[in-house]
Amino acid sequence: MEKILFGPSGNSKLFYDLGYKSSLQAPAWLKSLGLNAYEYSFGKGYVMGSEKAAELGKVALENGITMSIHAPYYINFANESEEMIEKSYGYVLTGLNYLNLMGGKHLVFHAASQGKLSRERALELTRNRLEILAKKVKENGFGNLTLCPETMGKPMQIGTYEEIIDLCTVDEIYVPTFDFGHIYALNLGNFGTYEDYRKVFELAIEKLGFERASNCHIHFSMIEYGGKGEVRHLNFDNGQYGPNFEPLMKAIKDLGLKPMIICESRDNMATDALALKNAFERA
Repeated sequence: MEKILFGPSGNSKLFYDLGYKSSLQAPAWLKSLGLNAYEYSFGKGYVMGSEKAAELGKVALENGITMSIHAPYYINFANESEEMIEKSYGYVLTGLNYLNLMGGKHLVFHAASQGKLSRERALELTRNRLEILAKKVKENGFGNLTLCPETMGKPMQIGTYEEIIDLCTVDEIYVPTFDFGHIYALNLGNFGTYEDYRKVFELAIEKLGFERASNCHIHFSMIEYGGKGEVRHLNFDNGQYGPNFEPLMKAIKDLGLKPMIICESRDNMATDALALKNAFERA
């Protein structure tokens, strides 16, 4: 990215309270708030027509909003069924077509679940499938786009930050999505200092090089956690759960990174995204 980007995933409660009804209205509203990014989630499947996707891309461009998308949640590259793996490849390629129509660059996806496999076997399968996926992406003309496997918030999901960074070494089309709320929840709240954030970024820089690490995708929200990790996303004013975002903004500024930062707060994702931007400017 040429500059750091801030925006929400989806539309806030405030967006609808103000009388807006369509995601096509979101880019202009986000611009009015001083934001410059917008993530459209296809987590439950692709339900948007191609014409609307292209129109959303046009409106985003007109308002200086950079788009990203989140692919369906049910992608799993550690599935032992080849039929299901082919479906996962298809979900990513379909998503890249939507991303291209929207004029975006980053597609976020959940890499895999461990299921009944050993951790080592699940990671081996995932890595092998991501190698194949990279070839398919390029063969289909999407090699200019970036795939961003995400850190996850539950132990049985493939997605510690170390695992995600390692998976991104498969091919240069991959850069990490660091969901710091997930990392916080996976570590049962024992994450969120300046040193914690720097450790993640410095490993990415070491393994992927500065440019790819700098262009990482970031998800941020505060997250309630239990004994098995993530429970649910919260707003910044929840008063109980973290992580703290001020040290994150300072680490990003000190390292000179230019990520796309998407806020996934429960209802207040746009106003909380603005809080992230303001914290970065103060850092």
